[in-house]
Amino acid sequence: MPPVIFSERQVRILNSKLPELRKKAMSLPLSPGVYIMKNKSGEIIYIGKAKALKNRVSQYFGSQNNHSVKVRKMVDNVEDFDYILTDSEFEALVLECSLIKQHSPKYNILLKDDKGYHYIKITGSEWKNILAVKQKLDDGAVYIGPYTGSFAVSNAVDEAKKIFRLPQCTTIFEKGFKRSRPCLNYFISQCAAPCAGKISKEAHNEAVKQAIDFITNGSKAAIDDLTAKMLEASENLEFEKAAKLRDRINAINKIGEKQKVVSASVKEQDVFAVVGASSEQSGAKACLSVLRFSEGRLFDSEHFIFDMPEDLPTARHELIRSYYSMRNNIPKRISVDGEVADSELISQWLTHLAGKKVTLYTPQKGEQHEIIEMCRSNAAQKLGLYLGKTGRSTAALDELANLLGMKVPPEYIEAYDISHTAGSDNVAGMVVFRNAAPLKKAYKRFMIKGFSGQDDYASMAEVLERRILRYFEEQGTGEGFGRLPDLILLDGGIGQVHAVKTVLDKYSLNVPLFGMVKDSHHRTRAIASDGGELSLTSKRAAFTLVSTIQEEVHRFSVEYHRKKHKASSLASSLTSIEGIGEARANALLRRFKTLKAISQASVEDIASVKGMSKASAAAVKQAFEKNTESQ
Repeated sequence: MPPVIFSERQVRILNSKLPELRKKAMSLPLSPGVYIMKNKSGEIIYIGKAKALKNRVSQYFGSQNNHSVKVRKMVDNVEDFDYILTDSEFEALVLECSLIKQHSPKYNILLKDDKGYHYIKITGSEWKNILAVKQKLDDGAVYIGPYTGSFAVSNAVDEAKKIFRLPQCTTIFEKGFKRSRPCLNYFISQCAAPCAGKISKEAHNEAVKQAIDFITNGSKAAIDDLTAKMLEASENLEFEKAAKLRDRINAINKIGEKQKVVSASVKEQDVFAVVGASSEQSGAKACLSVLRFSEGRLFDSEHFIFDMPEDLPTARHELIRSYYSMRNNIPKRISVDGEVADSELISQWLTHLAGKKVTLYTPQKGEQHEIIEMCRSNAAQKLGLYLGKTGRSTAALDELANLLGMKVPPEYIEAYDISHTAGSDNVAGMVVFRNAAPLKKAYKRFMIKGFSGQDDYASMAEVLERRILRYFEEQGTGEGFGRLPDLILLDGGIGQVHAVKTVLDKYSLNVPLFGMVKDSHHRTRAIASDGGELSLTSKRAAFTLVSTIQEEVHRFSVEYHRKKHKASSLASSLTSIEGIGEARANALLRRFKTLKAISQASVEDIASVKGMSKASAAAVKQAFEKNTESQ
C-alpha cells in the first residue's frame, strides 16, 4: 500500500505535543501496568497494558513512521495519559479488561454484543406451526425459551421441520384449503403437503407435537418415544403408520450422524477466524467469526464486523479478550486461525476466568484445520454480505492474502504478461482485477520500445518501469495509472519477479510482487516469490482466482500481439514494393485497413493518402495487378 502522507498542519500538531508526552513517558518505571490515553476533553480513547510501562508508552511518542495509520490517528488525539502500576503483567491484563469493559475506548477493538433473546413459537391456529422468532408477543401462541442467540434456535426448528415433514413456508392452512399441486419439498420428503390435502389436520398437529418434543427433550428422548409408537402401530397391524414413524427415526439418526462428524476429535471448543476485505464505500473492514462446539456438535455461531486491524496477532489477542468479556462458558480449547500476541498471557487470563485450564491452538492440518477453514469461509460470507460483495470473492482474496503473507486482502490487483513471435512484435498486456472481478476499463497495452529481439525479463522490467513513471505523473488523480496496486502478479517465475523487483527497489516502492507459474500443460501451478514457490493446490479459492487472472492477462496480451503481428505482416507485404517504405505502408493500412481494399482502390485514391505520390501510387497499383495475373 502507498505510504501515508501527513499534511504540514498535522505534522506541526504532532510535533508540538510529542516532546512533552515523550518526556512524561520516559519518566515512567520499567514496571508492568495499564496506561490510559485521554483526549482534550479528558475522554478515555485508548487503554492498553504493558510488561514495562516506560518502554511501551514511550514508543507511541517516538517516530511516527513506525506506527500504523490507526495508531497515528490515536496519538494525534492524545492530550495526556494516566497509568496504574500492577504487580505482574497478568494483573495488568485483568485490569485492562475491566477498564475497557467499563469505558469502551474509541481506539480499542470493541465487539458489539447484539445477541438478544430468541424463542420457539408454536402458533395458536388450527393447523399449528413452529417458528424461530426474536420477540414474545401476546398473540395466543405458545413460546418456548428464551434462548440466547438465533443460531441454535433456527437450527433446531429447521431440523425438526425436515425430520417431521412440517411446512417450511408461511402459508396459513385454513379449513378446506387445497392447492392443485404441492411444492418441491413434498417430492423430496421434507414436507407432508397439507396445502394439497396430503395429510389430515390431526396428523399434522401430532407431527408438530413430536417436533416440539424433539426440540425440547433432545433426539434420544424423541427416538425412544417414536420407537415405542412404531412398535405399537406394528402390533396393531398399522403398517403404514409404523413405516412413517420408522422414517422419522431414520431422519433423526441421519441428522445426528451428520452433526457428529463436524468435530469428531474435539468435543468442546470455540473456533475463531478473522477475514478482512475492503470496498470504496466502507473502507477496510474485518469480520470475526466464532463457531462454538459442544459434544462434538456446532451449537452456536456469531460474527462481528469492525475496522480492519493492521496487526493481526495483536488484533486476535484483543478480539479473544473482548469476546470472553461478554461471554461465559469458556471451553478448555480455543482454536484460532493464526498467531495470537501474548498467547500464554491470554491463555492464563482465560484459565483464571473459566476456573479450568484453557489452551489456544492453531491447527495446521487435518480435521481441525478444516474446521478453521469453515470458520474463515463463514467470516468471508458475512463480510462479503456487509460490503456488498460475494462471499466467494471475499474468501478468495482473504485466502490469497493469507498465502502471500499480506496483512490486508488485495482489493486492486494488476497482472502483466509478455507476448511475441520469436522476439518480433514484442508487446505486453496489463489487466486489472478489483475485488476479484475484471476491471476492463483499466486494462492497458504496451509496445516494447527499449530493444528488439527476445528478452522476457527485460521486457517485463521495461513495462513496469513505464507504468511506475506514469504513476508519479498522475498520482494526484488516484485513478488508473495514478494509483498503485495492492498486488502485482507477473505471468512467469522467479526470473520475472527478480527483474521487476529491481525496478520497484529503484523507485523505493513497496508493492507486493509475485509470479504466476504454469505447469507443462500451461495451467496455473504455483506462486513465485523471492523465496521460491508457494503451492496453490490446497488453496481452492485462491487457486481459482489466480488461474482466472493468469488466463485473462494471457488472453489480453496474445490478442494484442496477434493484432500487431498481422499489421506488421501486412506492412512487410507493402514494403517489398519499390518506393514504399515503412511509413508509407503504415499510412496505407491506416487508410484502407486491408491489402484487398488497397488492391481494389484507384491510383487517385492511393495517391490521396498522406505521404504518397502519383508515381508511388502507380507502383502500388501495378504490383497488385502483377500479383493477380501471376495467380
